[in-house]
Amino acid sequence: MITDDDVKDLFDLYEGLCRQALGGEVDVDRITSLFAAEFIGAAPQGVLAGRNDAQLGQAIAREYVHHRKVGTKEMRIRDLRVSPLDEYHCVAHVGWTAVYARDKAPDLPIDFEVHYFLQKLGDEPKIFGWVSGDAEALLKAHGII
Repeated sequence: MITDDDVKDLFDLYEGLCRQALGGEVDVDRITSLFAAEFIGAAPQGVLAGRNDAQLGQAIAREYVHHRKVGTKEMRIRDLRVSPLDEYHCVAHVGWTAVYARDKAPDLPIDFEVHYFLQKLGDEPKIFGWVSGDAEALLKAHGII
């Protein structure tokens, strides 16, 4: 059975792994271990489906290189709300704050939300999907990219 504590523990770990990756040490194996064998993702650009394989690990590593390149200093969870679906599934509504370094200007915090679909069949819950907004448009609107 998936509990709120399971979800909180998973996202505490995820947040710590994000912090570590933004510092330059991406633990791809540990990050990918948070995801199910197959997953779906949806954003305004479309829907993707994938497998938790070497290609996912490479994409995660590239994503953190991009985050550091655009000045992402920190990603922290500011809010976590869980909507149970049944005893094995839930949606975790995660409010993130990303902090960006800028030349000759104060750091810029930007809030965004991602809705994660989780499943717990064994000992630990796994992320099997997410829905997010248009991250690129948000960064453009704030002058980050």
